[in-house]
Amino acid sequence: MTMASESDIHLYTTQTPNGIKISILLEELGLPYKHTKIDISKNTQKEPWFLAINPNGRIPALTDTFTDGQTIRLFESGSIMQYLISRYDTPSHRLSFPRDSREAVEMTNWLFFMNAGVGPMQGQANHFTRYAPEYIEYGVNRYQNETRRLYGVLDKHLADSKGEFLVGGKCTVADIAHWGWVSAAGWAGVELEEFPHLKAWEERMWARPALKKGANVPDPYKLKELLQDKEKMEKYAAESRKWVQQGMAEDAKKNAERSSK
Repeated sequence: MTMASESDIHLYTTQTPNGIKISILLEELGLPYKHTKIDISKNTQKEPWFLAINPNGRIPALTDTFTDGQTIRLFESGSIMQYLISRYDTPSHRLSFPRDSREAVEMTNWLFFMNAGVGPMQGQANHFTRYAPEYIEYGVNRYQNETRRLYGVLDKHLADSKGEFLVGGKCTVADIAHWGWVSAAGWAGVELEEFPHLKAWEERMWARPALKKGANVPDPYKLKELLQDKEKMEKYAAESRKWVQQGMAEDAKKNAERSSK
């Protein structure tokens, strides 16, 4: 466990696109927080103490002291982001907009676009491209092409709006939610160069000091470097594939035992 400073905010995370979006947001907001690394290769997220925080057994998760003085648990990255913005970005609105503004509605559109579209589709592209035990052409094509389609929506929006960021001319929670996924495009087998406006946006985001600091939680962010070395990338994918498949086998066994009762 590593502590940035004394705080009631405690983040449970690992080095994934969904995990780093929360640490980036915390850094961008300038909030002190504690964080605990969850080793998903060892199924730490399935241990009872963690399931008490997130019953779905996934990262990220977060606890905080709520306004009533009691601990509150939060899970699902979109929910955590909305909570942090609602509670800690008011009234400054550095990374958001006043609740009843048109920009706030637009920002929420893009936040849900990520959580319902880019994240799930690219996550499946990652799985079929890097983690499946065998090459399944239909799965690879289906999810890579859908990821490209969604990237095309983002690219066109940035081009049409002539903006540096997704909404209102400033970096918001919607941008932060997307960055970890877009920066990992190559891991899903998608070439970011196909989307010049989105590529320029990713580079603008990466230039932000707070984003870089948050991206290095809980471990150094090495994906950009990894994507430049095919040999290292294949080795890392093989290691990851092993524990992903092991975790799936364990889940299948538990499901079978549950069904037989």
